[in-house]
Amino acid sequence: MVVHMYGHPVDMDPIMALAQRHGLAVIEDAAEVHGALYQSGRTTPQAAWKKCGGIGHVATFSFFANKLITTGEGGMVITDDPDIAARSRSLRNLCFRSDRRFLHTELGHQFRLTNMQAALGVGQVGRIESIVERKRWAAAEYTRRLSGLSELQLPMEQPWARSVFWIYSIVLSDDVPFDAAEFARRLKALGVETRPFFLGMHEQPVFHDMGLFKGEHYPVSERIARRGLYVPSGLALTLEQIETVSQAVRQILR
Repeated sequence: MVVHMYGHPVDMDPIMALAQRHGLAVIEDAAEVHGALYQSGRTTPQAAWKKCGGIGHVATFSFFANKLITTGEGGMVITDDPDIAARSRSLRNLCFRSDRRFLHTELGHQFRLTNMQAALGVGQVGRIESIVERKRWAAAEYTRRLSGLSELQLPMEQPWARSVFWIYSIVLSDDVPFDAAEFARRLKALGVETRPFFLGMHEQPVFHDMGLFKGEHYPVSERIARRGLYVPSGLALTLEQIETVSQAVRQILR
């Protein structure tokens, strides 16, 4: 399972090659990369740009309220394998049998997307390119104002990727004498809302209670969870608001 993070694609070619060698299926978590592109085969004459979510065997998308395409809640699974597609449809629809409606030989789920939600999502799919361009514009404006600050690590974009910059994330350098939680408090005092980075699964108490991950440490995940946060990144963000956020960040770091 590969996770495209914060709008930026994973380098998929080595993963697909590894999976092929060992007979593995690849599931893409594409919740944060609606519309993102990955350049496959870039060292060959067959180089081509591919949509994230359309490279592995199965992909999952989220339509939560903060995603580029939203239906308020819900998501979708896509695949080009007809057997997996049929199995997925059955599981999302209570595992109704085709030969007898209310006889169940397996446990399924009620994961059906309503027609109203689907219509809302389809309307956004038609303007996905403009949505992506808006996100890329906002990221470029943030980068223009915050680049050059040695105290920050800003989002990057590999030459083989076209990120959609789902959110604009910043990571404090180790030289900054406070962590992201304190940074967020100081930004809030200046009227800027933020959101912390995800916490690693190995640090979740619920898993510790299940006997999982005890004594395990993952320094990269732990560091960015404590040093990183997201600044406002919504589609309605204005240039004036980007300037306000950037000035607040600079003021605190001064």
